[in-house]
Amino acid sequence: MLAQLFGTKKPSVVGLDISSTSVKLLELGRVGSRYRVEAYAVEPLPQDAVSEREIREPEAVGEAIKRVLSRSKSSIKNAAVAVAGSAVITKVIQMDKNYSEDDMESQIQVEADQYIPYPLEEVALDFEVIGESEKAPDKVDVLLAASRSENVYSRVDAVELGGLETKVVDVEAYAMERAFGLLENQLPDQGEGKIVAIVDVGATMTSLSVLEDFKTIYTREQVFGGAQLTEEIQRRYGLSYEESGMAKKQGGLPDDYEPEVLEPFKEAVIQQVSRSLQFFYSSSQYSEVDHIVLAGGCAVIDGLEDMLEERLGVSASIANPFADMSIANRVNAQALSVDAPSLMISCGLALRSFD
Repeated sequence: MLAQLFGTKKPSVVGLDISSTSVKLLELGRVGSRYRVEAYAVEPLPQDAVSEREIREPEAVGEAIKRVLSRSKSSIKNAAVAVAGSAVITKVIQMDKNYSEDDMESQIQVEADQYIPYPLEEVALDFEVIGESEKAPDKVDVLLAASRSENVYSRVDAVELGGLETKVVDVEAYAMERAFGLLENQLPDQGEGKIVAIVDVGATMTSLSVLEDFKTIYTREQVFGGAQLTEEIQRRYGLSYEESGMAKKQGGLPDDYEPEVLEPFKEAVIQQVSRSLQFFYSSSQYSEVDHIVLAGGCAVIDGLEDMLEERLGVSASIANPFADMSIANRVNAQALSVDAPSLMISCGLALRSFD
C-alpha cells in the first residue's frame, strides 16, 4: 500500500496542527448545511521539541497531544495531520481514465522513480485523481505527492504517543486551501480570476499561498515569525521566553514597548510579505494580487492589517474560518475568536471529515 498522504474515505477526524511552538486541535461537526465547532484547544510545546517543521522530541509532542485532547474534551480518536509543503514533492501526471485505483497504484509504484529524486524505500507516496486531463481526453490528471518517510512517520508516531490514530497525513498548503474556501463571504468582490494571497505568519515560519479562483497556484515558506518578537521582548526586558510570550499576548509591558519593539517588528512583517510577493511576481506571469488574507498568530497584532494595506496598496483582511459556523456550548467563543487566524491549517485538516 502507498502511504496515505491524502487519505481515502475516512471516519471523523480532529484536525491536529503540529507547529514549532504549539499543538492545535479542532473538531468540526455539521448541523444541516452548516459547520459547527465542536471542540478546540491549543497547547504549547517545549522549546525545540519541533524545529523548522521537524519533530525532534516525539515524546514531548505526544505529551502535548494528550494535554490538548484532554483540554478540548473531544471524544474522537482519529486525527488528520499535515507535513510542510517544503517537505513534499508534487507532480501532476496523466493516466488512463479506465484504470481502477488499484491499477493506478500498481502503475505508480512501477513508474515512481521517474518522478521522485529519492530512493523509493525512503519515501512515503500517495496520489489523488484531480479530473479529466485537458492534454488528452482519454486520460485523467493525477496528483502525485511524495515526502521522505521520516517527515510522515515522525508525526504518526507522535500522534500515537498522544493517544490518537493518524487517519490522514495531508500537506499544509492543501489544508490551507481547504480552509480558505470558508472565507468566501469575507472577501471583497470575488469575480473570476481573482488572485488572493494568504500570508500565514507563525512563530518561526511565514508561508505565502497564492490562490486563483480558490485554487493554489504558488506557495513559498521563509524562516521568520512571531518568535523574533518574543525574543526581542525577552532581551530588552529581561524576562524568560515563556514570560515574554505571555506578555506579548496579555500586555503590561513598559511604555516604550510599542514604539521601540512592536513597531519595528510590524515593519519587518511588511518587509517579509513584500519580499515574498516579489518572489511570486518574478516567477509567474502575475504582477499584482487583488487581496491579502492575514493568518497565523501574528495576524491579530493591532494595526498590522491597516499597515499592510497602506504600505502595499492592497486590501487586506484577517482570516476567520469560523465566521459562518455555529459553536458548541462547551467551546469558549471568545478564545476561539482570538485564535481563529492561527487555526486555518487545523480547520482545513478537520474538514477532511466531510470529504
